[in-house]
Order: sequence, then C-alpha cells, then structure tokens
Amino acid sequence: MATTLSNPAMTAEERAAIIEAVREFAQTELEPNAIEWDERSHFPRDVLQRAGELGIGGITVREQSGGTGLARVDAAAVYEELAKGDPAVASYISIHNMVAWMIDTYGSDAQRAEWLPTLTSMQGFGAYCLTEPGAGSDAAAIATSAIRDGDEYVITGVKQFISGGGEASVYVVMARTGEPGARGITAFIVPDGTPGLSFGQLEKKMGWHAQPTRQVILDEVRVPADAVLGELGQGFKIAMNGLNGGRINIAACSIGGAQWALDKARRYVHERFTFGEPLAEKQSVVFTLADMTTELHAARLMVQDAATALDLKEPDAAVRAAMAKRFATDVGFRVANAALQLHGGYGYLQDYGIEKVVRDLRVHQILEGTNEIMRVVIGRDLLERAS
Repeated sequence: MATTLSNPAMTAEERAAIIEAVREFAQTELEPNAIEWDERSHFPRDVLQRAGELGIGGITVREQSGGTGLARVDAAAVYEELAKGDPAVASYISIHNMVAWMIDTYGSDAQRAEWLPTLTSMQGFGAYCLTEPGAGSDAAAIATSAIRDGDEYVITGVKQFISGGGEASVYVVMARTGEPGARGITAFIVPDGTPGLSFGQLEKKMGWHAQPTRQVILDEVRVPADAVLGELGQGFKIAMNGLNGGRINIAACSIGGAQWALDKARRYVHERFTFGEPLAEKQSVVFTLADMTTELHAARLMVQDAATALDLKEPDAAVRAAMAKRFATDVGFRVANAALQLHGGYGYLQDYGIEKVVRDLRVHQILEGTNEIMRVVIGRDLLERAS
C-alpha cells in the first residue's frame, strides 16, 4: 500500500487518501481474519507490524520523533476505520499508540530515541500499566511502590487487566514514589525481560480475544533512575492526559464496530423475507435503523468535538473527552446489539460476526474509565462551574 498517514496540515484530498488507505488495510488485513482470530484468541503480530509500515504505530507521535503526527480529529477517523475491520485489534492499536504518545510527549531525548523507532514501526508493542486488583476506578489509590535505592528504583506490585501483557516490548508503569494520592505517583518505563517482571495467565474474556490481557507482576523490578518518564510525581498527570486521548480513541472504535454491524443489518433486512415481504418494508425495522444511524451520527460528532478540543488544548477538553467516551461507547454497544436483534437467530451465530462485535464493544463501556466515572467527571465539572 503506497499511501501512508500524514500530518495535521494535510489537505482534504490528502486526508481522504489516508482514510481510504486505512479502510483498505482494515478490509483486506483485519476483517477477513477477525472471526478466526477471535475463535483462536490469536494476537496478530505480523499484521500489526504491517500496520506499522503504514504509519499506524505512531498515529499521534510527532513527525520529528518518527511518528505520523496526525491531529486527534483525524486519528479518530483512523480508529473508526480500523474498528470496522476488527474492534479488538483496533482497540489494542489505540492502547499501543497511547504508550507511544506518552513517551514522545513526556520522555527524554534518550527515551524517545530508544523506544519510539520500535513502537512507531510496531516491531515491538507497548502496554499501559495503571489499573491494579484493588485500584480500578480509583486510580489515585494504586499501591505499586517504587523505592529509590542508589541509582535505581525498585518497583513492586501487580497491575491488572493489562492489554498486551506478556507480548509488549515496553511497559509504562505507574507506581507510588511518595505521599498517598495522585501527587505521589510516578511513571516508569520498564522494558520486557527486566528481572522480576512476569505475567499472569491469559485472561478468559467475554470479548477482545484477539488481544492478550494478563496481570503484569513486578517483583522487586530494578530500573535505573533515568527510567522515570517525565518528572517525579508527575505520573498521575501523565496517566490522565494519556487517557484523554485514549477515551476519544476507544469511542471512535465503538463507532467503527457499530457502523460495521449497522451496515450488515441494513443489507440483511433487504435480503430477509418474512410474511411475503422483506424486513426492510416493516415500519418497525425502518424506525430501528433510523434510530441506529441517528445515534451513531450524533456519537461521531461528539467524538470529533472532543478531538478538536484536545487538538486546540481547550480547558474543557478532558470533560468533552469524557462526554464523548460515555456517549459513543453506550451508543456503539446499543447499535451493535440492535443489529444482532435484526438478524434474529442468525445474529447469535458466530459465522455472521455480529455477536463478536457485540462482545468486543461491551468492554468499551468499562475501560479507559468506566462510564459511571465519566459521569462523575462530567457532573463534578458542571457543579463546579455552577458555583
């Protein structure tokens, strides 16, 4: 594929060419294999490496750092197209890119030089390690510790639900270096193969079978002091800023997966006859499809709005990202589930792919901050402004 991703200053024609190139990749490399990967719980390293050749490994990494340098609003369109091919793989690509963005944005020159060539090419993969068994939504309560010992830090703790666990080349780990709460957290870069770093069993999940999820176990893992990402005590800020983009990306993935399911349903209702006429002639079906496409369009506009706010560094960008994530992931699941219902019994069969998308999109309402936490973010902001 000759066309590669471009930068924020691209023309409308260049943007259209980029989206078409990603669409072709999703249709030829992801969609034909999605059901098989799901059945086998197969992590498609080779296909991801080909995505890296296209520029998908560093979508929002700056060009001077070897990335693609796309604006967030264009990145969202890329994730939507990828998710039409396979939401599980697209979502992992989003997480990988969040790690690459963090290292590009907060890393030293030496850290960028060491890790970004591997990550942007997707010859190696990234994993984001924040959540713990006892600290999910309350991320500021993490217990993983990092204790200074001479020129090193000794990291001990367990991270839970880590996408790419056991497959990644580099782990961005949030650990406590100081006082309780958000201000005592620091981000560390931990390479795969570091002594004391190990992984739990592959989690058996409802969906997202094409990407591995494991515990990441840190048993007195020693890293040099220069493994600190950003500044001491800046880890929570780094984690939250990464999640602002991650929430927009996962929202876009929900839209893409749901759009694929809607397109399948639209074709199916023309082909399926009941009581002597196609389902497409039933008013209830027409109304259902109308609601599905309307809600998806509204979700897409909210994602574009949040992405634009992040691009422009608007003061309410984090809240708009939370709104977009809450709305789009709820809508995405609801639309995919409605598409399954329109297929009747066939929608419940694995061969049609609809049930897979429903399973894959369900977790989007939980990860990158549950939708209940998104409501907390939005509601608190509203009340603070009201006072």
